[in-house]
Amino acid sequence: MNEAISLDEFASRLGGLINSAPSVRGVWVTAETSDVRRSGHCYLELVQKNPQTGEPVARMRATIWRSAFARIESEFINATGSRLESGMKVMVLASASYHPAYGLSVNITDIDPSYTMGDLLRRRMEIVARLKRDGILDMNKELSWPDPALRVAVVSAPGAAGYGDFINQLFTTPSRLRFSVRLYPALMQGTATVSSIISALEEIASVDEEWDCVVIIRGGGATSDLSAFDSYELAANIAQFPLPVIIGIGHERDTTVLDYVANMRVKTPTAAAEWLISRGEEALGRLDAMAAEICRTVTATLAGCREELAYAGAALPHLPASAIERAKAMTDRLSMALGEKASQRLRPELSRLDIDAEKISQASSQIICRQKTYLDSREELMKVLSPTATLRRGYSITRVGGHAVTSASEIQTGTVIVTTLFDGKVTSVAD
Repeated sequence: MNEAISLDEFASRLGGLINSAPSVRGVWVTAETSDVRRSGHCYLELVQKNPQTGEPVARMRATIWRSAFARIESEFINATGSRLESGMKVMVLASASYHPAYGLSVNITDIDPSYTMGDLLRRRMEIVARLKRDGILDMNKELSWPDPALRVAVVSAPGAAGYGDFINQLFTTPSRLRFSVRLYPALMQGTATVSSIISALEEIASVDEEWDCVVIIRGGGATSDLSAFDSYELAANIAQFPLPVIIGIGHERDTTVLDYVANMRVKTPTAAAEWLISRGEEALGRLDAMAAEICRTVTATLAGCREELAYAGAALPHLPASAIERAKAMTDRLSMALGEKASQRLRPELSRLDIDAEKISQASSQIICRQKTYLDSREELMKVLSPTATLRRGYSITRVGGHAVTSASEIQTGTVIVTTLFDGKVTSVAD
């Protein structure tokens, strides 16, 4: 039987090998930072990726102890203008150590600031610049939000903890907002992430009138697992999406290209739900304020109406008499005014009538005088020309059958003729 040793002994031997090996102590190592966290000390992950696929081929947890971290980051900021963040390509002075209870660890004692931005962050900035050149970077940000946004299409991995947190937060709010939610499943990690999310977005776009917004969520994890979200194709699709998009991917410290193009970026899936709830509660608050204002207005109006009604009820018995008195006084005033107005209008007319009457009287007298003179002259003429006057001058009138005869040829022999003289008539028979 082979001789065995304890795990502790095996760990001690391994620790002795690593801790005494100069090849893994004080060595400059190039890597990309991921999952950088601060708590006095700095905890991070060092990653090396396959240049063709972008998949991690090596990763190791590392620590910068508090005693060195303040100096290292200060020098790094002064040199690069940026804090130490995830996605940076760095060159670190590292030493490996092994503890039987805590395992392998890497202690970083210095960073070369000249070995600056990593490929991940550099590629992200290049994608953002390309989106800006294409004129689509801010398109989704400029979309207006429905108020409130209650119909939510969610893109997430089925059964993911982040999706569960989102749903739990959304449907346990004390305000009891009624959200309508549908999950459009997609892969949220790995090489198929981009195409899977785009397929889900295309499905939502085909029925975009059914939704108010889109929420893309993924729970936390290593920052290196979020590389799929630094995709121009996915970012361009979201930037041009017809509905407002909320991005809630990873932790607060994580940033992807999608955060630059989405209408709203929140730190976690739970924060996405909280943001939607806050908008709904703001809308409810406005409705409550409007309802309260309407109530106050109606109450004040009713109070005023009651006061007016009471006043009218008290005044009603006296109103007819008062109205009659006012009407009578107004009638008297109008009558007096009408009389005065009539007198003012009639006075000049009466004066003109008096003048016209005098003129008519004078004209009538003159006409009568002229007519009397005319008649008198006619009377004298008639007297001169009358048959009696003619007979008085010695003429006579011969009549046959009562008709005056002016020619002897009109008288036949034996015709009885009557001759009228001034003082009588003579009857005779013609020979």
